[in-house]
This record gives sequence, structure tokens and C-alpha cells, in this order.
Amino acid sequence: MSKLNRRSFLKATMATAALGAMTACSSSQAGGAYTPAAKGKSVMGLVAPKMETVRVGLIGVGERGVGFVRHFCHIDGAVVTAVCDTDPIVLERAAGIVTSLGGEKPALYGEHPYAYRDMLARDDIDIVIISTPWEWHHPMAKDSMLAGKHAFVEVPLALTVAEMWDLVDTAEKTQRNCMMMENVNYGRDELMVLNMVRQGLFGELLHGEAAYIHELRWQMKQMDRKTGSWRTHYHTTHNGNIYPTHGLGPVSQYMNINRGDRFDYLTSMSSPALGRAAYAKREFPADHPRNQLNFVHGDINTSIIKTVKGRTIMVQHDTTTPRPYSRHNLIQGTNGVFAGFPNRIALETGGRLDFHHWDYEMEDWYQKYDHPLWTRMGKEAEKQGGHGGMDFLMCWRMIYCLRNGEPLDQDVYDGAAWSVILPLSVASVADRGNSKDIPDFTRGAWQSGQPLGIVS
Repeated sequence: MSKLNRRSFLKATMATAALGAMTACSSSQAGGAYTPAAKGKSVMGLVAPKMETVRVGLIGVGERGVGFVRHFCHIDGAVVTAVCDTDPIVLERAAGIVTSLGGEKPALYGEHPYAYRDMLARDDIDIVIISTPWEWHHPMAKDSMLAGKHAFVEVPLALTVAEMWDLVDTAEKTQRNCMMMENVNYGRDELMVLNMVRQGLFGELLHGEAAYIHELRWQMKQMDRKTGSWRTHYHTTHNGNIYPTHGLGPVSQYMNINRGDRFDYLTSMSSPALGRAAYAKREFPADHPRNQLNFVHGDINTSIIKTVKGRTIMVQHDTTTPRPYSRHNLIQGTNGVFAGFPNRIALETGGRLDFHHWDYEMEDWYQKYDHPLWTRMGKEAEKQGGHGGMDFLMCWRMIYCLRNGEPLDQDVYDGAAWSVILPLSVASVADRGNSKDIPDFTRGAWQSGQPLGIVS
């Protein structure tokens, strides 16, 4: 992408982000739990016709997307047929990876920001992997489904309540999958805890804690390329939890959200926004563009979700303060608790220690409760990499389901429910922490939805 085009793209990104924030607030104030009439059949449990070979098209192959290129080249039954990116450097890099791993050179697109639509017109693409800046997730996923493809979207699924409903409606109308690729659900620890929950180890579930605590101020130094060149600006337009799904996705699956329970409402509050301005003052000259920004996103945001069954979930976001990484990954039941970072467990019955003391020794727990999916594919996942193997395992599982006629582990309703915390937390913070209703994107189907099974 030329400097002029990249500059225009970044301006458009900022404008869209600002509009998204305003839309989130206005739609919430108008009634965030409004449920529009269905435009198609529910896609809960959707099973696509079996595919002998899954033909993959990718949009966005920069920092995040390049890993997906490698992963799909290492998965039996998957073939990369086309790639789109407006940056010619990463576009050619992706093509080189495919050919170096024995594949045919994919068709390349990227002459302008909407070149992806030319790619979608191809008839040799079954699924589309979308790894682009956030404001492009909704239009690209929608266009993919309307073109007859299954859409797989990086987090978050979309930015506003209206966009999420639009993706739900489009998936139902087209009967196409629209999965938000929450990779953390495929981590070894998260899979093990899911197995523990399904076996009743913690008793009846009461409370969960999820987070994305990851110091990312250094991304502010990425001015013209990479994630920080566009993600930094969300800290100037939104004040809430702008990245809720990494911690929330696993906890939601523990609690059978959209499959027997659902989110009801949330309340959210943010700390002062101090850290990024201080970092900019320390790291950049006074006249640097980063010192001209007005950072409004609180350094730490805390949201509390209440489910229809009365359970509670605390969700935190902090990419600014100096502290160790954490996603919390806490689940509390009537018989005990598991918490991550570091992993530890305490049980009233069934544990090695009394529940007043944490058990940090995990090896025996892994031996007994490792998820069958990890037992089967864990070594290969660790070999192929991607956040400890979770990225590869997610991609492998997606292809497996499509080739074997099985429903995906995550659907459009999950992606919408987990992502809608972004706009609703912004609305709640702006409204002095008052609660905001969370839409039922399943339109009542959660009451009969089947819990995610322990697949092998």
C-alpha cells in the first residue's frame, strides 16, 4: 500500500471507529436488547455439506493473517487458493509461504481496499479467513456470506449492536457459517477446564472471571504499518472494554452461554485514562503525532455480566498498565474453583488439598482431565505453533468439522454475544455505569441449544 493510500486508509479507520462508538451509544440508548424479526432460519447447530477439500481464501495476511496461511498449508484437506491484502509486501510473502510448503501459488488481490470483493467472486473458495482491522470485519464477513462462502472472522466479530444483528441475519438468510475465531477456546488449559466442568468437578457454576490484561503501549510506536498503526486510535474514540473475547469466550463455554443460559445485562466502569498519554510524553517528541492524540479509553475497564440464570462474570481489559499478562480464566462452582495465571485449583471434595489452599501442581490434573481433542492433536498443535498451539488447533478443528459434516464449535450467536460487550460497555461507561441489556441474538433458541460436547 502506498503512503498516500495507507494515510487515507488510516483516516477512514479513525472516522469509522468514531462512528462506531456513536452508533453503539445511540443504539443502546434506544434499547440495546431490541430483537428484530428473523430474516431466515436459525443456524444454531448448522451443518454444511461435507467437503472433501476445503478451499481457503484469506483477507488480510499481515501480523495475524500470515500465521493462518502457514496453518492451513499444514492441514490435510485444506488448500489456499486466493489471498487478498492491500500491502504488496505481505501479499507476496503469503504467496511465497504457500509455494514453499508445496502448494500452488494462490491468486493474489489487493489493488484497492475493496479488491477482496473481486476475490469473493471466485468459485474456488469455500471459506474466507478475515484478519483485518476491526472496522472491516462486519462488511467483509457479510460480503463473504452473500457470495456463498463461509466466513471466519478474527476478534471481535463486529463493532456495533446493529452490525452484529446484521451478521446474524445474513448468516440465517444465507445459511452460511459465520464464526468468530476465538483461538483461546482451543488452549490446553481452557480445554481441560471445559472437560472438568462437563464432568461436574466444580459443582453447580456460580461465577466466572475473564480478562485481557496485556501491556501493549509499545504498539504506539507502529505508525505506518502493523497493528499499532490502527489499533492505537481506538483508545481515542472508545471508553469501555474494546477487546473482551479472549477471556470471555472460554468462560462462556464453561457456562453454556447460548446453550442453556445467556447473557442478560451488564454494567461497566473505567479507570482514568492516564497511561498512554504519559507513555507518549515519555517516548515521543512533543510535536509527535502520538502526543497530539486525546486518549479517552480508561487504562483499566471492569464490566460485570449477569446471566439469565443469575450467574455473574467479571470481564476486565487493560493493555496500558505495567503488569503481568493475564486472562484470569476463573470459574467458581459450589464445589470449588479453578483460576489461571498461574494455574491453580481448590476443591471441597475431590482435591488433593483442602479448599483453603491452592493446588498449583497441574500435572496430575492434566493427566486426568486433558481434553480428548488436545490428547489427540496437542503435540502437532505445539509443533505448528500459534500462541502455544491454540491457533493451529482451532484451524484444524474448523477444517475437520467442514470435512466431516459436523457443526462448528462456535457460531455467529457466540461471536455476537461475546463481542457485543464492546459497544455495550462503552454505552454503560458513558451512562455512569448504568446497566445495559444484552441482546438475545439466538432469538430464544438458547433455551434448547445443546451444550458444547467433549469431542475427540
